[in-house]
Amino acid sequence: MVDKSILAKYRPAIGIECHVQLKTQTKLFSRVSNDAREAAPNTAVSPIDFGLPGVLPYLNQAAVDLAVKAGLALNAKINRFSKFDRKHYFYPDLPKGYQITQYDQPIVGQGRVEVPLGDKIVRVGIERAHLEEDAGKLTHPDGAEYSLVDLNRAGTPLLEIVSQPDIHSPAAAKAYARELYLLMKYADVSDVDLYHGHMRFDVNVSVAKAGAKDLGTRAEVKNLNSFRAVEKAAQFEFVRQVELLEKGQAIVQETRGWHDTKQQTFSQRSKEEAHDYRYFPEPDLPPVELAQVSIDKIKEQLPRLPSQIRATLESKGINPERIETLLDAPLALQLVEQFIDKDEKFLSLVVSYLLGVVQSYIKANSSYHEPEPAQVAELINLVLGEKVSSSGADAVFIELLSNGGEVSEIIKRLNLKQISDTSEMTKIVSQVITDNPQAAADVQNGEAKAIGFLVGQVMKSSNGQANPKIARDLINQQLGLK
Repeated sequence: MVDKSILAKYRPAIGIECHVQLKTQTKLFSRVSNDAREAAPNTAVSPIDFGLPGVLPYLNQAAVDLAVKAGLALNAKINRFSKFDRKHYFYPDLPKGYQITQYDQPIVGQGRVEVPLGDKIVRVGIERAHLEEDAGKLTHPDGAEYSLVDLNRAGTPLLEIVSQPDIHSPAAAKAYARELYLLMKYADVSDVDLYHGHMRFDVNVSVAKAGAKDLGTRAEVKNLNSFRAVEKAAQFEFVRQVELLEKGQAIVQETRGWHDTKQQTFSQRSKEEAHDYRYFPEPDLPPVELAQVSIDKIKEQLPRLPSQIRATLESKGINPERIETLLDAPLALQLVEQFIDKDEKFLSLVVSYLLGVVQSYIKANSSYHEPEPAQVAELINLVLGEKVSSSGADAVFIELLSNGGEVSEIIKRLNLKQISDTSEMTKIVSQVITDNPQAAADVQNGEAKAIGFLVGQVMKSSNGQANPKIARDLINQQLGLK
């Protein structure tokens, strides 16, 4: 392992190519279904996927619209004129012997993504984003001396987003990958299903001495499908390349894979250059010419993006860490935004319950009843009015998620109404002090933990219905501390 003092002498330059599967109903150049997650191998296919002679592609307009939408979400220039090209390479999952993609005139030009990283913003330039078809998939059965080809994925519409090498730490690489995920998710251009490969990341890493103008020779780590893998692969490559440079060895420009179990990259093949692919214009597809009015219409329909959501929630005093958690919890965020005009105390309590008991239940259960905004508002007001305790509200939320129903009926049925009647609570407190003389003496001697114990006993004796604040005040009062 390289010493940290040596690593500090070097600076990585990281660029990321992200392949986003667009959520069209059909493939990019045929009418075959674009969702083959549950399909048997080689069943969601068309003649063009097999590379049969005489079969012509025709462009899916929905894919073009989604590419424009994605480009707008990336703060990028939308090119009104773009064209398709053939990228030649020979591999078993590409029967045609070439991929239809965009080379020198892509649909999306330069853009910019602003990535939150702690209390900083990392600005990453977008070089381009282009439309292309996906290839098939190879599987390698354990112990077998052959591979199986599944062409279900062949022809799936992809948007490849290519960043500038503006990322200079593994943590920033992870944050950038997550921000792309959120942008594509909230722009509603992709299902962003990482497990099924709807977003895949190729991480290019080069290393040079800090302050040097030359970025160094890059290695590309292919097909990463998690933010953690992006970070770990970038970190491994940084250290690996520094070790080689410290030994006076040259970095080889190559394509590398990622071994998730070993947490390390491995060499796959030498890195191809553009001329190796023998690009030329796709003769069977006309250029794409977009009217400005069409671009403007898509822009008008663009949903609220993460940066806008963050700004709104931050203005309401919500903690940035909680905001990031909300962005990953669509139901919770949707409910929070229903109460955006409420005061800060109300909103803070809504966020606490939705990211606490509600989110925990959703993660643990595949099906649930979605709470209505009116139900959430009613319950939060009861908590603020000290009619229901915090633990009682948890129980109500769980019941709402489990079975639905009316808040008032659930409170009555589960006997969750909070006791704030001091005359009734005085009797409970008196009995608790009598039953716990040592704890009472500890409170009188200034031991802070002891009063928490007594409050807990009051809650237990009242079946969780006692108002804990009033219970604490009455304990202090009866022990002569107030």
